Amino acid sequence: MTPTTRYLEPSVRKDLKNKMVFVGGPRQVGKTTLALHILGAPGVEHPGYLNWDFIQHKDQILRGDITAASRTIVYDEIHKYPKWRNLLKGVFDRYRATKQILVTGSARLDHYRRGGDSLQGRYHYYRLHPFSAGELLGKCTLDELLKFGGFPEPLFAQNEQTWRRWQREHRARVVHEDIVSLERISEVSRIDLLVSLLPERVGSPVSLANLSRDLQVSHETVARWISILESLYVCFRLSPHGFSKTQSVKKEQKLYLWDWSLCADPGSRFENMTACALLKYCHFIEDTEGYSMDLRYLRHREGKEVDFIVLRDKKIECIVECKLGETRVAPQLLYFRKHFPTAPMFQVHTSSEDYESTESRIRVTPFVKFVGEWNLP
Repeated sequence: MTPTTRYLEPSVRKDLKNKMVFVGGPRQVGKTTLALHILGAPGVEHPGYLNWDFIQHKDQILRGDITAASRTIVYDEIHKYPKWRNLLKGVFDRYRATKQILVTGSARLDHYRRGGDSLQGRYHYYRLHPFSAGELLGKCTLDELLKFGGFPEPLFAQNEQTWRRWQREHRARVVHEDIVSLERISEVSRIDLLVSLLPERVGSPVSLANLSRDLQVSHETVARWISILESLYVCFRLSPHGFSKTQSVKKEQKLYLWDWSLCADPGSRFENMTACALLKYCHFIEDTEGYSMDLRYLRHREGKEVDFIVLRDKKIECIVECKLGETRVAPQLLYFRKHFPTAPMFQVHTSSEDYESTESRIRVTPFVKFVGEWNLP
């Protein structure tokens, strides 16, 4: 089932000819596998692969040793070194005519800037997402994707025991390794509790006040912890359309997880998977074409809401509502059709019915068909 080429690979290969390429994304999403595939290497023993977590590689990285045996050099997890930006600047300026440099890391490489010279203009940044329906069309069923999520190991194992064990180990690594090493936070047990509380809040406005009471920490602390989890690709938040960033914070943004399989409720899981597919699309267009993309949700002061609205350079590209198996047009879509008379509107579901309402021009369509027609990666 595993595809031989990830959706970002052609773009990464093209950009490596001119600049460094940074690939960020969640832990175990496939960044190293992508890098090794670009190297043409079967394993991490390739001379062009350097990992900060490997003791034998760390000294080599600090010395600035570059192998002559590989045109492409991969630096993995180098953001854990406090002066990584200065180091990469020196390597790139020295070898840019003869080497291609690919940098991968599970934290946002454009977020953790612990001093050093700016790398402005020297790299392109990509965000690698988990596998999705768009990437696995014809290779995986929607039910399998919903059940096991989009991370390679549990998805391709297709085994509940493997999924449970992977979840425990993945969460432990993020909380006890990444957060501790990158943020120097001592209250690990409370962050671990916060992570466990997030799945039940998916798709709803997240109340920082309620979380602060549950965790017995300040409102500001909870806000900071969620921002850290966003930086580590654990979760992301969507703001309501039509509000400024300041207003959006006051309106309590909706929260989603990068791993939708953690949602116990089937409706929330489907909504979260759709959010991830649309965010993946937005990030791909931003990272490859340079457009300003924004994924939000619709909310009216009267209480009407629609799950998602995709904006390209502040113009509406599409409006999407999730209804699992429901194929009747949702009333909230009909309500917002009056406010957005020309915007493409979709109601996606997991059934087979596919039609467009003649009167409202709202398309009711299976999620997989929507993904294929909109070329979601």
